[in-house]
Amino acid sequence: MRSRAAGFAMLEVLLAIMLLALGVLGGAAMQLTALRTRHQSALLSRAMQLATGLAEQMRANPAQMRLADGANPYLSLRYDALAEPNPAPPAALCFGAGARCDSAELAWFDLYQLKSLVRQGLPGGRAVVCRDRAVWQGGRLRWQCDGGADAPLVIKIGWQHKNPDGSALRDEDGQFAPGVALAVGAAP
Repeated sequence: MRSRAAGFAMLEVLLAIMLLALGVLGGAAMQLTALRTRHQSALLSRAMQLATGLAEQMRANPAQMRLADGANPYLSLRYDALAEPNPAPPAALCFGAGARCDSAELAWFDLYQLKSLVRQGLPGGRAVVCRDRAVWQGGRLRWQCDGGADAPLVIKIGWQHKNPDGSALRDEDGQFAPGVALAVGAAP
């Protein structure tokens, strides 16, 4: 009778250990998910700050924003940090005491700064400025721009998203989707 009681006690201990192990595994999985979510949130916040900053710089440079789309330097931005890891600096670096730049040089400097910040702050970062009426397609942001002079000016910034298993998250075109698309309003 005593050996039977010892057997039940041993079984209870094993079940308690198994339940404790499952709880620890569940807690660890929850922590990993929270870390991943926090990281994605930080990247999204960084991308939004970059897009907002560029929109403000564009608004502050009305001489370039009044130009036709083909002559506007801001609309030439098609940056991919994987294809161009070290963006080439512009002819004029418009900062520091005594730096004098015209509006075109300032626009090229703004774009250089954005490229550098996207490269530094977003893994596999990408940035596009274009005219686009259909930013969303199938419930997702997309990189393609449909253009058109009457379409709103949009800044799109993204990074390499990851699946929970660590593999690259790609859309049906084989690309990662933008994380942020910001329409630039009140520009001349």
